[in-house]
Amino acid sequence: MRLGDFELISLSDGTFRLDGGAMFGVVPKTMWQKRTTADDKNRIPLGLRPLLVRTPRHTVLIDTGIGNKMPPKLVDIYAIDRTRNIDHALAEAGLTADDITHVVATHLHFDHFGGSTTRVGDTVVPTFRNARYLIRRDEWHDATHPHDRNRASYLPDDFLPLAAAGVIDFVEDDGEVLPGISVWRTGGHCLQHQWVKVHSGGRTAAFVADLIPTTAHLDAPWIMGYDLYPMDTFYYKQRFLQEAIDGEYVVFFEHDPSIPAGIIREKDGRRFVDSQLD
Repeated sequence: MRLGDFELISLSDGTFRLDGGAMFGVVPKTMWQKRTTADDKNRIPLGLRPLLVRTPRHTVLIDTGIGNKMPPKLVDIYAIDRTRNIDHALAEAGLTADDITHVVATHLHFDHFGGSTTRVGDTVVPTFRNARYLIRRDEWHDATHPHDRNRASYLPDDFLPLAAAGVIDFVEDDGEVLPGISVWRTGGHCLQHQWVKVHSGGRTAAFVADLIPTTAHLDAPWIMGYDLYPMDTFYYKQRFLQEAIDGEYVVFFEHDPSIPAGIIREKDGRRFVDSQLD
């Protein structure tokens, strides 16, 4: 889609599955199963949808998908299917990994940032070798100093090789990181989780990552069990939803299996996603 002078393309790095109970937290299965279907292991289907932003000066990738480094055991546990992956999606946009000038991280969990590096023989190297990687400094600290509750989400091979290659530009605070592209900390899911705002031509797009992972999570209280600080998610989500409705933001849902983006609207007290975009 066009957003002023920018072109925004929702890419795909394949699909995976996570436990439905974990994805919906305290929401009973009798409620969430009306919005999605679990398999015989109680896992629900999820997408892996990085966002490509082409501006007059830059070619930006927001998050990078899950990548190709996951060991077979985890591929099976998470039912990862990368038959069609980010390389295919970039090719369809007329690009390769070498065309990316910047990578913006919402956070460093493996399902959002795993594609940032690639294994070549016995080494792991940056996937986007011509890009600068924009990472919030405090998120880097948390990822490199994990505790027992978050350790499984941060896989060192996804980010440590970037430091060794000298390709990281640390982001210190909220605000613009590139012309028309800014980051805003939400907390909640993890302490430094952030969403990315893209603004051009008087219109705004929002890449909300795990603040609203799928369209099934549109209700403010529907919060993942994975969130370390769920009430922070709740309060920020409440404010964001109203902001997005009032501003008619185009919201990109990183984990939705079928709806990549839409405008959140409200009618008769009910909120829904209008996925018919210009």
